[in-house]
Amino acid sequence: MAELALVLRNDVYRRPLETALVRLGLGAGWRCVDVGAGGGDVTVALARVVGPGGRVYAVDIDPASRDEVAEAAASEAGAQVVAITQAAEELLLPEQVDLAYCRFLLMHVIDPGAVLARMASVTRPGGWVLAQEPVTSAGRVGGTAMSMPSARHPDVGALLPRLVIDAGLELVDAWAEAPAGAGPGPVASYLEDLTGVSPGDDPVVLPPLVTAIARKQPGVS
Repeated sequence: MAELALVLRNDVYRRPLETALVRLGLGAGWRCVDVGAGGGDVTVALARVVGPGGRVYAVDIDPASRDEVAEAAASEAGAQVVAITQAAEELLLPEQVDLAYCRFLLMHVIDPGAVLARMASVTRPGGWVLAQEPVTSAGRVGGTAMSMPSARHPDVGALLPRLVIDAGLELVDAWAEAPAGAGPGPVASYLEDLTGVSPGDDPVVLPPLVTAIARKQPGVS
């Protein structure tokens, strides 16, 4: 996973993603979909791992994000990326994939369970659904609880294990990790980028990110 770590070197939440992908054995030739791809950093990281023989679909509802992904993919030699403008609730692909992935997506959609069900539907039998969502209110700045009123489901991570089961998937593993720091550094910079306010020297515990690894049972269409 050296290439993935290199691409995501400035991502404070990169460790649980790398841990999960190592667990799954992501490698050359895989078909993947990154749902809610945004600027495409994870999409391109996946494409570098799956190589020319694999394919990564980058799905986002924002056409500008689609263009960012296409540009990022074009700059990466051998990246097989197909950028699609599509709502997560309407996810539809030309083929089933080995891995369906999302992060910081379910907290914003109307119906997280419906999105997970769509992700399961585009995953091949025996394939994987990997979802990472926060428990926003568990974050702390100077000991004070954080909040994200702009999100529809700011604590959806706390429900994630149950949601993947309800989507008809086998929950293989789930855990939470929270980057922490005090004073200048990547954690403070991330929080400032997110909120527009610097935490100064206050101790920061970013919202725990719940990672759920789920498998689509063989024999399920």
